[in-house]
Amino acid sequence: MNTSDFYYDLPKEMIAQTPMEPRDASRLMVYHKDTKELEHRHFYDLTDYLQPGDGLVINETRVMPARLYGEREDTGAAIEFLLLNRKTADVWEVILKPGRKARKGHKFLFGGGLLRAEILDVLDDGNRLVQFYYEGIFEELLDKLGTMPLPPYITAKLDDQERYQTVYSREVGSAAAPTAGLHFTQELLTKIRAKGIDIIPVVLHVGLGTFRPVKVKDVTQHEMHSEYFCIDQQAADRINNIKMNGGRIFTVGTTSCRVLESATGDDGIVKAASGWTKIFIYPGYQFKMVDQLITNFHLPESTLLMLVSALCSKEEVLRLYDIAIKENYRFFSFGDAMLFL
Repeated sequence: MNTSDFYYDLPKEMIAQTPMEPRDASRLMVYHKDTKELEHRHFYDLTDYLQPGDGLVINETRVMPARLYGEREDTGAAIEFLLLNRKTADVWEVILKPGRKARKGHKFLFGGGLLRAEILDVLDDGNRLVQFYYEGIFEELLDKLGTMPLPPYITAKLDDQERYQTVYSREVGSAAAPTAGLHFTQELLTKIRAKGIDIIPVVLHVGLGTFRPVKVKDVTQHEMHSEYFCIDQQAADRINNIKMNGGRIFTVGTTSCRVLESATGDDGIVKAASGWTKIFIYPGYQFKMVDQLITNFHLPESTLLMLVSALCSKEEVLRLYDIAIKENYRFFSFGDAMLFL
C-alpha cells in the first residue's frame, strides 16, 4: 500500500479560509457504509442520525496560543517558536523558524524579556528541547505573548481566536484544533442531550504531526507522532454501558477515534487510560470500538485520510472526495464535515 494511493487533486479555492457562521451551518455529507447511500445535509441535521441510547464522544482539548515571536539574545535576530509538547513544567519540545543555526545553549527573548528560553538539546528530527524562564504563571504569559497556530494552508486572518476552538474546549495542550468539533454549537449540544444521547468527554492533545506529510513510500513503514491522551474511569464506564445496551458510539473527529482505539482491548472493552499514543490506523485495521465517525475532509496522502479509509476502503473514500469536490464542499480545518454511519 503506497502513500501515493491516497493522493487526490484539490483545487486551491476549495480550501476553506474562514469558518462558517454559525458553526453548525456547515454542510454534512452522510455516508451509509452498509448501503453506500449518500446524503447531502447540514451539520445541524446531525440529530436526525442520533438515537436515544447512543453516545457522542468529544475531545475537550483546547488549542494553546503556541506560536511565539521573539529574538536571539546575543544577535537580536528574529525567531519564531512553535510549542509542541510539554515535557516538564518549563521544558518543551519546540519547532524553531529559522532553526538551522540554533544550537544547544543559545538563548532567546520574548516580550522584551518577559519570557526567556534556552535550548537544552537538538533532537533527531530537528526539533529543539527548550527550557523557559519567567516570573509569574506560564499560561498567562503565553496568553499575552502567543498567537494561535493556524495550519499553513489557512492564509486569511482569523479575527476571533475562539473560532479555532471548540465550544467545549477545556484542557489546554493542543498545537492544532480537533477540527470536526468546530461545527458544534451549544444549542446543538443541548438538542443532542435532550434526545437522550450521552455526550462523553475525552482528551487528546493534537500535535503538529497532524499536518506533516507521510514521507515514506510504503504506508506501513510510517511512524506516527506521539500525542497525549486521557480517558477517565467515568467516561470508560459510560461508553461500555452504552455498547452493552445496544447503543452506538459516535466519535467526533479522528482524535476521539484514536483515543478509543488506543484504550480499547481486544475484548472490545474500553479502559480508563492516559499517556502517549502512536496508534496508526490505515486500511486493514480492525476497529475495536468505533463504528460511527464525524470528521472533516482531510489533506491528500495524510494519516487522517488513511484513518478514514480504514472505515470502508481508500477507493470508496476517494470516490466520496471526488463527489465532494464536484458538489463544492469546503475542505480542511474550517471546511465541511462527513458522517460515516
